[in-house]
Amino acid sequence: MVDACVIELHELCKSYSLEMRPWQRLWNQLSGRSDRGQQHAALRQVNLSVRRGEVVGIIGRNGAGKSTLLQVICGVLQPSSGRRTVHGRIAALLELGAGFNPELTGRENVRLNGPLLGLSAAEVERSMDAIIDFAGIGSYVDQPVRSYSSGMFMRLAFSMATSVEPDILIVDEALSVGDGAFAHKSFERIMALKERGATILFCSHSMFQVEALCTRALWIEAGAVRFDGPAHRATVEYTEWLSRMEQGKGDAGLQAARFDSPQAAITQVSLRLPAGVSVLRSGEHDLRIDVALRSQPHAPLPTLGIVLHGGDGRAVASAGNWLDGLPLERAVDGEILARLTLPRLPLLKGRYTVSAYVLCERSINLWAAAEHVASFEVVQDHLEQGVVSLPHHWAMGPQP
Repeated sequence: MVDACVIELHELCKSYSLEMRPWQRLWNQLSGRSDRGQQHAALRQVNLSVRRGEVVGIIGRNGAGKSTLLQVICGVLQPSSGRRTVHGRIAALLELGAGFNPELTGRENVRLNGPLLGLSAAEVERSMDAIIDFAGIGSYVDQPVRSYSSGMFMRLAFSMATSVEPDILIVDEALSVGDGAFAHKSFERIMALKERGATILFCSHSMFQVEALCTRALWIEAGAVRFDGPAHRATVEYTEWLSRMEQGKGDAGLQAARFDSPQAAITQVSLRLPAGVSVLRSGEHDLRIDVALRSQPHAPLPTLGIVLHGGDGRAVASAGNWLDGLPLERAVDGEILARLTLPRLPLLKGRYTVSAYVLCERSINLWAAAEHVASFEVVQDHLEQGVVSLPHHWAMGPQP
């Protein structure tokens, strides 16, 4: 339930000195002159109010200031100026495992870090079995952390960080923790916190996840908030701006890319054009897209999304089987065949590519992707401009 304000930033700024001489930096700090000399402004007059129960996405390019903003909200960094007010217990998934001692065992690290998360010794002991079970590292919990694989280390750190019942959860690109199965489990834990009414700040480069998870989003560029509003509008503003920036740098072409996981893999994406047709004619020809994939036979039934991209890589249209209420059909060996038909394709002239995405049963967590793996061209006989021809009608003269 959305209630009182739990995070409030007023004219908040964070700057770093670019002074190259260590002794001069030390002298400036000791003398209270740390604002002198050349400065890098990581955050510029940020104003933000987040109410209890809100789920807010934070988007922007690398180096835009997103992580700095989250670190200031957590109290890891202190602002150079402005005001920061936070009410409630924070669980932050920023740099997982920060503070873990590699020479101590996993169990000892949990006991050591528990008080840093606001847990008493008794609460840590009560939660210990659940933390170990969720991390899935078994007897390794009593081995030194330096002997862990990177995946084991990250799973224990995530399990520890989310073991508290936070009022505010801050997630900085942490949904890809561990292997595919654990990534799914970790996302389910975050969703459970959301459903219990925790306030969530979610920083991600995945516009799909931001729109699916968040009701509101901030777009940050060069340390300043460029947009603050509904998540779907924020992602549109950001992606369109990125497209304009890329166009100014020239077009290097779209590269095919694939991603599979233990949960699913896309084996084929093919286009079926009408007989004798090599180039589609706008508004006349049907486009059929066939997708073959395999999934774990006994896992929850996945979902499939298909995206059409323009020549600059921007998504111009999409379809998802779950959006149309039609579940996929899976054979006993896990094979799935799906066909999407776009009748009388309304796209206007241009070159387009096709991407396919397999997602979890909740249509959020990505299990497999095949991006820009098929392409087609559309031509037209008329001068209509834009990307798509929309149904329309004209009316002339006085209206009734």
